Amino acid sequence: MLELLNTVNGWAWGPPMLFLIALTGIYLTVGLKAYPILHLGNGFKQLWLGRHKHGEGEISGFNALMTSLSATIGTGNIAGVATAIALGGPGALFWMWIIALIGMATKYSEAVLAVNFREKNEQGHYVGGPMYYIRNGLGPKFKWLAVVFAFFGMLAGFGIGNGTQANSVADVVSHFNFAGAPIPEWFTGVVVAVLVGLVLIGGIRRISDIAGKLVPFMAISYVLAGIVLLIIFADRIPTALDLIFTHAFAPISAVGGFAGATVWAALRYGVARGVFSNEAGLGSAPIAHATATTDNPVRQGTIAMLGTFIDTIVICTITGLVIVASGEWQSGVSGANLTTAAFSAGLPVVGQYVVGIGLAVFAFTTIIGWSFYGEKCTEYLFGPKSIPVFRIVWVLAIPIGATQDLNNAWLLADTLNALMAIPNLIALLLLSPVVFKLTKAFLAKQK
Repeated sequence: MLELLNTVNGWAWGPPMLFLIALTGIYLTVGLKAYPILHLGNGFKQLWLGRHKHGEGEISGFNALMTSLSATIGTGNIAGVATAIALGGPGALFWMWIIALIGMATKYSEAVLAVNFREKNEQGHYVGGPMYYIRNGLGPKFKWLAVVFAFFGMLAGFGIGNGTQANSVADVVSHFNFAGAPIPEWFTGVVVAVLVGLVLIGGIRRISDIAGKLVPFMAISYVLAGIVLLIIFADRIPTALDLIFTHAFAPISAVGGFAGATVWAALRYGVARGVFSNEAGLGSAPIAHATATTDNPVRQGTIAMLGTFIDTIVICTITGLVIVASGEWQSGVSGANLTTAAFSAGLPVVGQYVVGIGLAVFAFTTIIGWSFYGEKCTEYLFGPKSIPVFRIVWVLAIPIGATQDLNNAWLLADTLNALMAIPNLIALLLLSPVVFKLTKAFLAKQK
């Protein structure tokens, strides 16, 4: 099975896939005349105004972004960045930045299309996302592509939003002792499963309410802790930045416990982990944004693009800089343990608790956020009656994921991400004229 996963993963994240992701982001950025980057300030303004409901929808624009961020900000920001640097060297962080900057246009376009082509289900609730903008935007001939996305979206959730999250938090928590003994991974998995099950009973409204409170708190707390560490490592930051930019374009030889990496490794793992972290192009976030109360698709798209900026440019950058500046990237350790070692190097004892608690909260919110994505993909394929079954399977999968091998979990997640992204990226390219037209009309009204 591992050999098969390695083979499929090598194909899924080979040059064609990286080219498709980059091409889509660049094309949309150019077609939008860099709207997402130039209107970043307006995005935060719209986010603040989005705390109150304006227009039709299920949840506020603010909570839609928080729900999206709850699924986005997860182990990718702690374990994912560390894994990228461990496998691709410091240069991987540079490619995470690049894919995030062009990914803002991708995330913006996804949300615009999701709101524009959303519809109401049998219960009268708004539903949307790639499967709906493929079917409603591209027509009957492309219904099969919508089914392909929903199928891989349903499966991908168990990798990116369930297995890896539960696995990483269980791994970190196992390093803490209770009554003189390490906390078993299965126990952590069961506790998380029970908590997630209690949240899922309330549906999207409860998910968005919890996300609206937890996400800002956990993101700000982690960022503040990271800033303290960067102040401690202030004299090493210039060297760290030099390593990041230099090794984005040049091979890095083996040093300390680091095995060495090629430019391709930096590019591949930087892009793969960047997409894993901010999810731009996967088609997941627009499922949440389609439920937002808004009077214009562009307004919600402007809020949605902040997800990529906050996730990668802010949070992943802090994690990556701390890892490189601390020097722990050469230790040979990977995943969440590498981030823990880096934080502990600057904040002995306290550092492991910052990472441990941060990872636990990040993972928990990601699991509940992705449960909604998987649920909607399942509903699209099998109808509303399939939702209770999906929720049961989702909760039961958490303890299983917590006890699996970390490398296998990441490999499976990466592979499913790529298979999920392909139909979405095709749809974004084909429907890009709709995004350009809606954006142009919105900007004309603002003059």
